[in-house]
Amino acid sequence: MPKPGEPVKVGVEEEFHVVDLRTRHLAARSGLLLEALPPARFTHELQRSMVESNSLPFRGLTDLAGDLCGMRAALVREAEALGLGVVAAGSPQLVDEDQLKIFPDPRYERMLIDFQVLTREQLICGMHVHAEVRDRELAVAVAHRLAPWLPPLLALSASSPFWDAADTGYASYRTLVWQRWPTTGPMASYGSAAEYQQMIDTLIRSGVIADPGMIYFDIRPSCHLPTVELRICDSCPRLSDVVLIAGLFRALVATELEAARRGDGREVRLEAVRAATWQAARSGLEGELVDPVEGVPRPAAEVIARLLDRARPHLVEAGDWELVSALARQAPARGSSAARQRAAHARRGRLEDVVDLLLAETRSCDWSPTPPDPRPDHRPDARPGPEPEPQPDHRLDPGPEPTPGPDHQTVHRTDPHTDPRPDHRPAV
Repeated sequence: MPKPGEPVKVGVEEEFHVVDLRTRHLAARSGLLLEALPPARFTHELQRSMVESNSLPFRGLTDLAGDLCGMRAALVREAEALGLGVVAAGSPQLVDEDQLKIFPDPRYERMLIDFQVLTREQLICGMHVHAEVRDRELAVAVAHRLAPWLPPLLALSASSPFWDAADTGYASYRTLVWQRWPTTGPMASYGSAAEYQQMIDTLIRSGVIADPGMIYFDIRPSCHLPTVELRICDSCPRLSDVVLIAGLFRALVATELEAARRGDGREVRLEAVRAATWQAARSGLEGELVDPVEGVPRPAAEVIARLLDRARPHLVEAGDWELVSALARQAPARGSSAARQRAAHARRGRLEDVVDLLLAETRSCDWSPTPPDPRPDHRPDARPGPEPEPQPDHRLDPGPEPTPGPDHQTVHRTDPHTDPRPDHRPAV
């Protein structure tokens, strides 16, 4: 339990595509890769061409960034030893049908039987953020109240413009693929935690879903941990975007916690949220987003600025304002990952170049804000390109490599009432 004035803990799950470094195509070899990694921090996903990492919970964003950097470094190192690379992006670029293999797990095998093509085509990776909320009643209230603010967070993460080797015209096509499942989208309002649980029980009893883990709302109270879990975002190749979204989300959770405790009413129209989500998936940071307050289209930079303004009191209280505000200002100027991927593809018309860009960005641990450029009207990173290799003297020491615990389940679920670590149940 945080002390008065102390920020709640925050943790992150990152999903990665596994690619063959020679062909740049997806590689269904996650099982071999996971054998070389600590099971307390890394796990399998639905597809054999994916892996998931799970951070520890932290109160400090710089500590979280260090942990995420250390895990990425370990994952990249072990992958490269096998001739593989890892890519943090919402969708894959190059796919061979013979690599579409479900990880051998009874739950996944049942999903394949029940959902057929949805399961086979679930080639998407997300980034999930957990913020500590110990009161289940408040967690249910906050998950609904936050719905209008989620589309801008999606836009910040948008990294899935390509699907089936073609440009979809969307910044986050992962969102459209994900929305085909029966329990996705914004979370409705529930009068109590008991009513929310009754809804889950009803869906399981219907036979449409098999367990509580198949509640795939954009944001949800965790099934096993005292957290609220953000699920709407694409995986982010740049670690700076992960840190930005985690900081903003934690501050937004704290804002709505205060309002819910005061009993402030909040009417959320789910139809409007769904429309705003579609707009964010379509445009990313390069077009207009729907203003969460006024419900009208505005340039993405203005909507992100409004989001930052709403989060400011709790960012200041947590000591995150300087870092998060700098990252938030730079994100629209730099553009989305989707825009950088399109620029990389436009140079030579090769999707292999897009994969190389994403490999370089995923490998880099340079997450701190870019210093202001003295040149007038300079836009940092306006012309996307591969990132330089991370330098060993970077200001953040990623710390020791994650060490395996005695058992994945006991390490992460020893006491869900005292340790708000990310829910390590596979996201699908």
